[in-house]
Amino acid sequence: MKKLTLLLLLASSMAYGQRNLNIEETVFGPRTYAPTALVSSNWIPNSNNFSYLDKSYQNLVQKSANGNGTETIIISKDDLQSALKAKLPTEQINLQTFPSDYQWEDSNTINFTLRTKLSLYHIAYDVKNKQVVHALQSDQAGSNQEYAANYSKVAFLIGNNINLKTADGKLTAVTTDTTDGIVNGSDNTHRQEFGIKKGMWWNSQNDKLLYYRKDETMVSKYPLIQWDTRVASVKDIRYPMAGMKNEEVTLVIYNTKTAEKVTLAIGEPRDHFLTAVTWDPSGQSIYVGVLNREQNHLKLNQYSAQDGRFIKTLFEETASTWVEPQNDLLFLPNNPKQFLYQSDREGFNQLYLYNTDGKLIKKLGHENLIVQQLGEFSPKGDKISYTGVTNDGLDRQLFELDIKTGKTTQLTQVRGTHNAKLNSDGTYVLDQYSNLTTPNIVQVKGIKTGKVDQVISSPNPFLGKVNPPKIEFVTLTSADGATPLTGRIIYPNDFDPAKKYPVMYYLYGGSHSQLVTNKWLGGAGYFDMYMAQQGYIVFTMDNRGTDARGRAFATATHRQLGQAEMADQMKGIEYLKSKSFVDQEKMGIFGWSFGGFMTTSFMIHHNDIFKAAVAGGPVMDWKYYEIMYGERYMDMPQENPEGYQLTSLINKADQLKGDLLIIHGAQDPVVLQQHSMEFVEACIKAGKQVDYFLYPTHEHNVSGKDRIHMYEKIAKYFDIHLKK
Repeated sequence: MKKLTLLLLLASSMAYGQRNLNIEETVFGPRTYAPTALVSSNWIPNSNNFSYLDKSYQNLVQKSANGNGTETIIISKDDLQSALKAKLPTEQINLQTFPSDYQWEDSNTINFTLRTKLSLYHIAYDVKNKQVVHALQSDQAGSNQEYAANYSKVAFLIGNNINLKTADGKLTAVTTDTTDGIVNGSDNTHRQEFGIKKGMWWNSQNDKLLYYRKDETMVSKYPLIQWDTRVASVKDIRYPMAGMKNEEVTLVIYNTKTAEKVTLAIGEPRDHFLTAVTWDPSGQSIYVGVLNREQNHLKLNQYSAQDGRFIKTLFEETASTWVEPQNDLLFLPNNPKQFLYQSDREGFNQLYLYNTDGKLIKKLGHENLIVQQLGEFSPKGDKISYTGVTNDGLDRQLFELDIKTGKTTQLTQVRGTHNAKLNSDGTYVLDQYSNLTTPNIVQVKGIKTGKVDQVISSPNPFLGKVNPPKIEFVTLTSADGATPLTGRIIYPNDFDPAKKYPVMYYLYGGSHSQLVTNKWLGGAGYFDMYMAQQGYIVFTMDNRGTDARGRAFATATHRQLGQAEMADQMKGIEYLKSKSFVDQEKMGIFGWSFGGFMTTSFMIHHNDIFKAAVAGGPVMDWKYYEIMYGERYMDMPQENPEGYQLTSLINKADQLKGDLLIIHGAQDPVVLQQHSMEFVEACIKAGKQVDYFLYPTHEHNVSGKDRIHMYEKIAKYFDIHLKK
């Protein structure tokens, strides 16, 4: 009997793997144990076929949506390389894999980028005739490449200036500014807040380039010490701290035919934010969301593309907290006088149909659905698909909106996180999804028939290799008693409810974040799982102020960051303390950035809960943080002195209890090292011991192999203080 029991135990262990994750796998594990997926999948236009890279990454292949299962090669890497060498004989081209960034331009042409030793190219390739249609050359050292829609030219940045190169190789310097603090065409405008993803826009006629011109000469220089030379040097950045001088941004139009420039007449005050920048389809005007410095009043304005003059304000949005535009306008393909606008002004980010006179034609929201990502229009332009947030923020599903009727239809159903898209005529959905217990499923679903054909059902990637810990979702209620909160608990392997375990409480808690989602592993990181395997209960919860739950949920933190967040996280702490298997004397807390702020806040405001803490890149006083993010949530220090006093941790260092390790990147341009240095100095003055570790060559996040070192340090810190 004993022998049989031993054999059963061995069989069970071998079936799932006999070891835990190692410290290196906290960083490289997501790649090593990635679920099987369909790589770089796209619908082929005007067909029921979809393309993707094969398992070798050497071929672009296709399958039909009718479910016959036959995989055929569209083009091989070798054929593509031969065509590229024929087109670019002077370049050394050695493709390792088929380009994963390919996109279908039409049913017969793909485009992608090609980087060689000498240049960067935008390639269009005819898959039928196996030849390169065009190869538009940019500069290898250039950045922010912006291609005209007809690929006749490309704009790119060299330093802080815009260069323009045409298909025939002619190079033009659009801007030639040499003043330190003048930046042209950069996506790093307004510190990439307000949904800003680029700094240049071509009109649909491909003859005018609109671009940001950022003047930050009035913004204070901030020194970042560089340690890579024998005598350390200083790299100055422009860092606009809360309440101080802000950058001044304008929008300029460059006419490629005449070389003339026109600046939009946006006017005063000049420290506003320019968002949602969109060309009119006609190319005759430009729409700009002009947001005031206080970030509570948005005007959607129209300007002439001929002389830059102000034409009219289409509509305005105001709020007692903040207005936060995140998306450009999207004009209807079948009606250039109407556009879709996204806003959370009525509680949830949803769609509104406007015309160019500024008249609201129709609200297109559906229940409490949150629009996360827009898809494509239908061929007639009367429908559009989008990914929406459901299930109290946990799930992502695909929906289709009929713009004329306003009817919204849910196209995916299984609980989880779906990455799904419709084919051209809207008859099939190609759907990749996962949830807490499902690594990945790829399927094709017929819209009318409802028939589902499975393409991939990924096995558990840990099977036979690693013994993963058990993960569960937990639903609690916010401190105001009104809102469900979702947490995630990870149990040690071989968990025994009769035993007591130390805790690592991992949190973030800041705006636009969400740590707990219904996808594979519940959104848990590999360090979370590693710590559970080391014998810790690992707990995480998303509090009010985080993402994907609507406007009221997000704005509960206004003017006093950290307070409602801590109140909600206390509900998670109370939940843990109610469990007999939690050792309340051995609880630790860990967070980075806003999470570092939250971690330190707990060690000060609720200093009898956690015995040990690790705060990475922490905000210690919001007056040292930048304008665009900081003033949205806290207003200016001059306007909200009580809030800044309440949330500052530097002036409360004397309340610190427990063992606190602060980690910071020495070149951090986001949360400046001054935050942690000021706090350490305050601890010294207060007679409080604090541990401090600096990563000399890293910015806000510690990356690469050094991240392994960081995780090992954190794990050992908790072991030292929580496993005695």
